[in-house]
Order: sequence, then structure tokens, then C-alpha cells
Amino acid sequence: MGETNEAHVQAFMNLLGTNYAEGALSVKTKELISVAIGAYNRCEYCIVYHVYKAYEAGATREEIIEAAMIAVAFGGGPSMAYSVTTLMDAVNEFEHDFD
Repeated sequence: MGETNEAHVQAFMNLLGTNYAEGALSVKTKELISVAIGAYNRCEYCIVYHVYKAYEAGATREEIIEAAMIAVAFGGGPSMAYSVTTLMDAVNEFEHDFD
């Protein structure tokens, strides 16, 4: 996409960079929110990416799982299904990458 739609991809990346900068909310908090939104929306790519970024920002396993459970409160069974599979796989995969 970057080769054929460079301006669009760059605009999206700039939006991400702006929104994920330290501000009133820490990057860790923003990543935990993103974990919950990814689980709520059942976006496998989002879940894996934001679990990794949450760990990178200093989140713990417990914080990531708790964020996912907030998604389950809103998204019900489908969010639970993605949390107990995709999210837990990512949590287990990346857990020790930032020790």
C-alpha cells in the first residue's frame, strides 16, 4: 500500500504518531485502551500489535488481561473468544520480550 498510496499511509502513520505520544494519558494507558478496543472489534492484527506495544510501554500481563476483560464487558462472547485465543497467545508470546 505504501508504494501505491504513500500519502494515505503516511497520513495514517502521522495520526498514530500524534495520538500515541505522551500526553494527558501515558503511552501505556493508550496501549491498554487499544488492547481493549482491538479485542472488542475482534481485530487479530490490532490485538497482537497492541499487546506487544503495551508490553513495550511497561504494561504487565495482568494489566493487559484486565483491559481485555473490559472489552468483554462491552463485546460479550465474541470479545471473550478473541481474548482467550488471540490475545492470550500474544500475551504469552511477548511476555518476556521486555524483561
